[in-house]
Amino acid sequence: MPEKSLMTINMGPQHPATHGVLRLLLELDGEIIVKAVPHIGYLHRGIEKLAESMTYPQALTLTDRLDYTSGLSNNLAYCLTVEKLLDIKIPQRAQYLRVLLAELQRIAAHLLWVATHALDLGAMTVLFYAFRDRETILETMELVTGARLTPSFVRIGGLAADIPDTFLPRVKAFVEEFPKRVDEYETLLTENIIWKKRTQNISPMSGEECINYGVTGPVLRASGVYYDVRKAYPYSSYEDFDFEIPLGKNGDVYDRYLVRLKEMRQSNRIVEQAAERLPDGPVAASDAPLVVPPAKEEVGRDIAALIRHFKIMEEGFKPPRGEVYSSIESSKGELGFYLVSDGANKPFRMRIRPPSFVNLGALPKMIEGQMVADVVAAIGSIDIVLGEIDR
Repeated sequence: MPEKSLMTINMGPQHPATHGVLRLLLELDGEIIVKAVPHIGYLHRGIEKLAESMTYPQALTLTDRLDYTSGLSNNLAYCLTVEKLLDIKIPQRAQYLRVLLAELQRIAAHLLWVATHALDLGAMTVLFYAFRDRETILETMELVTGARLTPSFVRIGGLAADIPDTFLPRVKAFVEEFPKRVDEYETLLTENIIWKKRTQNISPMSGEECINYGVTGPVLRASGVYYDVRKAYPYSSYEDFDFEIPLGKNGDVYDRYLVRLKEMRQSNRIVEQAAERLPDGPVAASDAPLVVPPAKEEVGRDIAALIRHFKIMEEGFKPPRGEVYSSIESSKGELGFYLVSDGANKPFRMRIRPPSFVNLGALPKMIEGQMVADVVAAIGSIDIVLGEIDR
């Protein structure tokens, strides 16, 4: 018998369905993928090394640019790590507002995901519906942060400022309307026969395989594994909120879609609870007065407070020697920061555990034995952002 003739092709790095400068080296037997090797490193960000040349407050601005669909979540993960190093206690109002903003950010990230994932597979209408609702979230968060993608609003020791009076009414209006919006996405996709044929039994992974690859987030939970950092290691008062962790059964592209839709509903529940139960009080730790900006009323009385704030932003502060790790449940999985302090005003070492990078390692397992057209579905189902892969 003649030997098999395999064809090697490049998919990316200039390819719209790789969601960034990802290159896949594929060996094909006809339309079937025999071997897949992801190649990364085309973005050359160097965020971890840049952070080691900046003060702790300055390095915060770099975290926005990791997963740029989840800027506030990235801020939170970094600040929690520095606060652990400093042993700072955050006021409850700041903790609740952090949760509220992080869950709005999760919804916005998932909306961007469902919009682009559906578009990759040929469903254009979903993009317009999802971007309509995402725009509402971004406009609402812009009221507080003044930015849309790169807020740097969660600060070491609390928040940059308290929320304006117009914020909560808009949040409550969104929370009331949003479940109907998710129903619309489900009407368009969940029972759509074309969608099911493109996603069901495509790129499945068992729970054991996901654990072995270190996969976290919706991809892991779609395979039936109950793990969410918000429940396993609660932070920022997540233990005060009532919400469920959606799970899938088959671990395929379709289940990853269903899990994320259910997660949006659960995030909406958390936002509603945080808005209703928001306590009074400060949004900055009293034992870290130079780390976060002074309140407006303080600046009115003492302009020196503002001058001290900008000075500490420039010169930084000197935490004790030590090393810490802290993580959160980002929209894509477990996002962790590891910091080493040598007592100086800059991190001696900073390393990031980004979910997109780790989850991408499971892609060959997902697509080998599948067809070329299924690669697009598989990449979209992981929900990667190259900004935090090539960090």
